[in-house]
Amino acid sequence: GECQAVSNLNEAINLYDIPVLTTWEQDGGPFITMGQVYTQSLDGDMVNVGMYRLQVYDKNHLGMHWQIHKDASHFFDQYQKAGKKMPVTIGLGGDPLYTWCATAPLPYGVNELLLYGFIKKQPARLVKSLTNDIEIPSDLDYVIEGWVDTSEMKIEGPFGDHTGYYTLEEPYPVMEVTAITTKKSPVYLATVVGKPPLEDKYMGWATERVFLPLLKTNAPDLIDYHMPENGVFHNLILAKMQPLYKGHAKQFMHVFWGAGQMSFVKHAIFIDEEGPRLDNYEALLTYILNRFEPKKMFITEGITDALDHASPEALVGGKLGIDATAANVVEAPQLLDDDVLLDKIKELIPEAQGLQQFARHTKNPITVISVNKQRRIKEMFQELDTLQPHVRIVVFIDVKKNDLSNAYMLIWRVVNNIDAGRDIFISGLMVGVDGTNKTSIDGFSRRWPDDVECTQTVVDKLKNEGVWDLDELLENKYQL
Repeated sequence: GECQAVSNLNEAINLYDIPVLTTWEQDGGPFITMGQVYTQSLDGDMVNVGMYRLQVYDKNHLGMHWQIHKDASHFFDQYQKAGKKMPVTIGLGGDPLYTWCATAPLPYGVNELLLYGFIKKQPARLVKSLTNDIEIPSDLDYVIEGWVDTSEMKIEGPFGDHTGYYTLEEPYPVMEVTAITTKKSPVYLATVVGKPPLEDKYMGWATERVFLPLLKTNAPDLIDYHMPENGVFHNLILAKMQPLYKGHAKQFMHVFWGAGQMSFVKHAIFIDEEGPRLDNYEALLTYILNRFEPKKMFITEGITDALDHASPEALVGGKLGIDATAANVVEAPQLLDDDVLLDKIKELIPEAQGLQQFARHTKNPITVISVNKQRRIKEMFQELDTLQPHVRIVVFIDVKKNDLSNAYMLIWRVVNNIDAGRDIFISGLMVGVDGTNKTSIDGFSRRWPDDVECTQTVVDKLKNEGVWDLDELLENKYQL
């Protein structure tokens, strides 16, 4: 195939000949970020194409960051139990649809190239790899072939990920490269992930639209759903449905949390068919808050994405579902001005530093309080009980690295940082949310990752070289 026009074998193999990027300062090294990872089951009956980050260790070794829930990881387990090496081929480039299909949340055992053929109305033209039996599209720009020794693991990471936080170091399988082939004039594709909004938002949008009909097969009264970009896909989902009976929204919560990659979703909010468009955030916020009651929150536990850093233990954590499909009879609180309310809060909580109220026109305004945390947030929340006539939803954030006026980034921060089972508190009509970084103060034993951000040194260098032309307002808006 044309992807094998130039072949590099044995001593000619050198991953450093490929312009692989090191994106963020704390990254553990260069990472391939748009690799199509082609694998097959031990018996050869199932084929998978996934998109996983791939760390370059040296000229002929790559880290395989296939997380425990992914098909390639399941195949790896099969080879490991059999005591055999696992063949892997990585593709870069070719038809851009290959890359998106590699991210598609298809059922286990379904070859993503079938989706490619369905969309294109013709199959992908495949060729066999030179040094293993994996078949790959013939029009790829780069092909990296090899074998994974299932008895070997190596520390992979850190990596500035699409959550906007660094994924910390963990052991992952290693691939030994046995061939690198290319087109005659290959183009190297890469993407940059980090704090939203970045390029992956468009791939997520495509997934959202394409898979709505498939989701409806398990939830036929679902009208639409939406993944806000600052919810980084799995931290927040909004859904519109036609509620037909009591508990219908809760039934949908179980459907979402049991459907493939949708099961990673931490927070899901459901409205009825009379609600506004799911991307009309201002109208939607009003609609939800005027229907919200604490008793309409459903908190449970389930699996979390391997990238989630907030749960008390890896891979399992709290889930929050909110049923906003029906009106309520709750009266709005007696509002106070921000400065008056802050003074009252400081009398009760000396750690409070600032305050901003959002959606004051609704029955459930949101009060965001920045604190210099010296004790558990739950204790602070309990001390606000006398303010119940004036507040409804209280969100606590760290004073450091947060802008009280920046709702977009506050949502990003809070849905990243909370575990619903630990960080949501209820007292009457008042709800508390702990959106702070977790430490030993909270009994949190895992390492808390750093934000993905450009240091001022990097920004200044890029500006001096004429590469960075963003104005200061944009820098602050997205907390770059």
